[in-house]
Amino acid sequence: MKAEESWPTLLPSLLSTADDAVTVVNGSVSGDTTGNGLAKLPALLDSHQPDYVLIELGANDGLRGFQPNIVKNNLLQLIRMSQDSGAKVMLMQIRIPPNYGKRYAKMFEAIYPEIAEQSDIPLLPFFLEQVITKPEWMMDDGLHPKAIAQPFIADTVAKELRPYL
Repeated sequence: MKAEESWPTLLPSLLSTADDAVTVVNGSVSGDTTGNGLAKLPALLDSHQPDYVLIELGANDGLRGFQPNIVKNNLLQLIRMSQDSGAKVMLMQIRIPPNYGKRYAKMFEAIYPEIAEQSDIPLLPFFLEQVITKPEWMMDDGLHPKAIAQPFIADTVAKELRPYL
């Protein structure tokens, strides 16, 4: 899929108003882990000085079977770095497919509400549940949405973000 078709690229037009244009910087690359985010975030914060940071990372950590405490610690560091830069932070709930085992999936899912509460930041709901039920919206890997799903995702994320902006 082309970058201009992705939901982060579609987001600014949904969040901008006549009085206030919103710029969205997508700092992620497909396949990124929370560790990749930690490596990239300082330069992104320096370069863009954002008012808000949406952290939507961890799926690839879960798909690789990373220990939940590693994911949690990385996310907490990402939140702290963002807050220290002056940005308001929001966290997106991430879930992994059930074939990783109920125990691991449950432990992984629990990371996000715990962190949001501990850090006193908003937790946005996982958006893929409404996408993965439509096979025509999903790539053959069953994990990644196609371009056709991106407008729906952008609209869903915009509705969740709007109250916090």
